[in-house]
Amino acid sequence: MQYFPLFLDLKGKAVLVVGGGEVASRKVDSLVRAGAIVTIVSPQVEPFLQRLIDEQECLWIQNFYSNELMDSKYVQVWATTDNPDLNHQVHHDANARGILVNVVDDQPYCDFITPSMINRGRIQLAISSGGASPVLVRNIREKLEAALPQNLSLLADFAASKRTDIKQALPSVDLRRKFWERFFASPLVDRAKSRNELEQQYQIMILQDVVEQGSVTWIDFGDDVELLPMKALRIMQEAEVVLYPPECPFGFIDLIRRDAEREAFGNDGELARKLQTAREQQLRVVVFVPMKSSQYNLLRQQDVHLSLASSK
Repeated sequence: MQYFPLFLDLKGKAVLVVGGGEVASRKVDSLVRAGAIVTIVSPQVEPFLQRLIDEQECLWIQNFYSNELMDSKYVQVWATTDNPDLNHQVHHDANARGILVNVVDDQPYCDFITPSMINRGRIQLAISSGGASPVLVRNIREKLEAALPQNLSLLADFAASKRTDIKQALPSVDLRRKFWERFFASPLVDRAKSRNELEQQYQIMILQDVVEQGSVTWIDFGDDVELLPMKALRIMQEAEVVLYPPECPFGFIDLIRRDAEREAFGNDGELARKLQTAREQQLRVVVFVPMKSSQYNLLRQQDVHLSLASSK
């Protein structure tokens, strides 16, 4: 992974954009939407930028760029001109002051890059190939845009409005997480088109007990992670612990939810001890085992077993 993905809060923070053309317009538009205090340096600007300047959405230094304009108050610098030498000078000046800089369409001179974004209100999805294939990223974005429901913004706003209420109703983080998992899995919630529909379902479900019951699901792994059944992927996202042998490909383990405990086991005895501990704590466990292996049959007789073969 070449770049660490990060969502940066730019609200009220100073950002410098060198250049006033079409590329600068795209960047300034996004920066202003994010609440940044944008300063544009350019002798001339596009009509779109002129409107933003006239509406006091950003500042304009109507001049050519010079080293004296670089200031440590800026948290980001964008070089967007069609002059590579000038862009590289901006990069050098920003680096000298320890400021992150992006020279547009010139990856070796970028401390950070911007991904392709899908916006559903509070929900934002970022897609990046590290600059390797913008066309592939666009293709992925189109597929996700078509698959993601339009009510994601509604769901996110509703969940945000209930943060105080649910803390009073469910005192622990674990209980709240399990409630929201059950809430968002509801078909009625998935199809909701208004806040009233969500509120009705919320009031019904908040009165129901959140079952703190552990489970163990055994999932076969092979060479192709894409053969995992959809049910297996859903259970993997709900798991609190994943147990796996050393030969399990990382692609399978990496699909487990990020805050789950990940523990390797070397033999039957070690696995049995880890399972016993997890059962006593009523945790939801996923155990990865080699496909068609009979080595752990005695341990998994009472548990759910999902096979890759079921997805073929």
